[in-house]
Amino acid sequence: MIDTINTDLITADGTLNIDRIREDFPILHQEVNGKPLVYFDNAATTQKPIQVVEALTAYYLNDNANIHRGIHTLAERATAAFEASRDAVKTSINAKEREEVIFTRGTTEGINLVASTWGLANLKAGDEIVVSAMEHHSNMVPWHMLAQRTKAVVKILPMNDAGELLVEAFDTIITSKTKMLACTHVSNTLGSINPIKELIAKAHAVGAITLIDGAQAVSHLDIDVQDLDADFYAFSAHKLYGPTGVGILYGKRAILEAMPPYQGGGEMISEVTYESCTYNELPYKFEAGTPNIADVIALKAAIDYINSIGKAAIRSYEHELLDYAVSKLKDIEGIRLIGTAKDKVSVQSFVFSDIHHQDLGIILDQEGVAIRTGHHCTQPLMGRLGVTGTSRASFAFYNTKEEIDQFIAAIYKAIKLFR
Repeated sequence: MIDTINTDLITADGTLNIDRIREDFPILHQEVNGKPLVYFDNAATTQKPIQVVEALTAYYLNDNANIHRGIHTLAERATAAFEASRDAVKTSINAKEREEVIFTRGTTEGINLVASTWGLANLKAGDEIVVSAMEHHSNMVPWHMLAQRTKAVVKILPMNDAGELLVEAFDTIITSKTKMLACTHVSNTLGSINPIKELIAKAHAVGAITLIDGAQAVSHLDIDVQDLDADFYAFSAHKLYGPTGVGILYGKRAILEAMPPYQGGGEMISEVTYESCTYNELPYKFEAGTPNIADVIALKAAIDYINSIGKAAIRSYEHELLDYAVSKLKDIEGIRLIGTAKDKVSVQSFVFSDIHHQDLGIILDQEGVAIRTGHHCTQPLMGRLGVTGTSRASFAFYNTKEEIDQFIAAIYKAIKLFR
C-alpha cells in the first residue's frame, strides 16, 4: 500500500503530531461526568475524523441518488463515488481485482455470507471446520450453525495462557478432513496477533479454504491478502475510523464465481423471468438491494485519512501507548493482565479478584474514562481463561499518555472505594 503522508499530521522524524491529529476528532473534545473524556474503547469502534463526517454530509447535500441503474447526473456521481471506495479498499488490502471486494453490512455479515453460501454448497457430514480458541462469536456461531445443518464438526485451535495459538498443535488439528479454517487475525479480547500466513499455508496444504476475521487487524496492520494467500478476508469500516453499517468481504475470484448468491433482489440479477433468473457478475452477485451508499462513500475518506498518516507510524505510536499503560497497570496490587502475547496490538484486558469488571467500568465512566467490560463476545475464551469477563482498554493513535494517567488514577480511585 502506498501512503500519501500528510506532513501536517506527521513530523519530519516520523512521529505523530498528536495535537494536530486530535483536532480532526471533535468528539474527543468534551467532558463526561465533569471530566475530560478518555476514550479507550477503540476495539469496539473507533472515532471518526471530521473528513469522514464531511464526506457523509457532502453526499447527502450534493449527490444523494441510488446507484448503478440511474442515467441522470446525481446517480452517475453517486455511482462513481461508491465505486471509488471499492477501488480504495482494493488498493488498501492489495486485492488482485476490484471484483473481489464485496460490500456488506459488517464483518459479521461477511462471515455469515461465506458460511451460508460456500459452506452449504461444499460441506457434508464428517467434514471439519477449524476455528481458534480466541474467536469472536461472529466467527464461531456461523460455523456452529453450519455444522448443525451439515453434520460437519467444529474443532478448536488451542492457545497458551498468554493468549498465543499453539503452533505445535496445528498439524494435529488441521488434517485432510479440514475443509475450512476460520481464524481471527487479531484477538479483540487479548490483542494477540496470530500467525495467519503460517496457518493459511497449513490449511492449503490439506486442501482447505481459509477465512480470516480481520476486524481488529485492519486498523493496526498492513493487510496484503495476496501475500497472506487468504481465500476470504472480512472486516468492518467502523473499526477503520469509517462509518458503521459497512463491511468488506474479500474473496478470491475463482471461489466467489463458484459460490451461489447470498440474498436475492435487485442488482444481483442478470435476467429475471416468471420462470427463473440468472445472476449478475461479481461483485454485484453478492450485493442485493440498495446498499449503504453514503457510508460506503465515506469509507474512502477514512482510508485516505489513515494513508495520510501511515500504518507504520500508527503502530509505532500505539505500541508506545501500550507499553506505557502496561507498565503502569503492572504496578497495581491485585491486578491480573489478560493477554500477554509477545506479538500484539494496543489492546489490554485485565481483571481483579475482588472488584467486578462491571463495577470498575462504572467508576471509570464517572471519571470520564470509557473502557469495555464484559465477555467481549468471546464467551468460550472467557471459559478458557477462567473468568466471567474482563476490563479492556484499547488504544488508538489519537490517545495520549496523559489520558493513560487519568485512566490509572481512576482505577486507584475505584480500588479505594471497593477495598
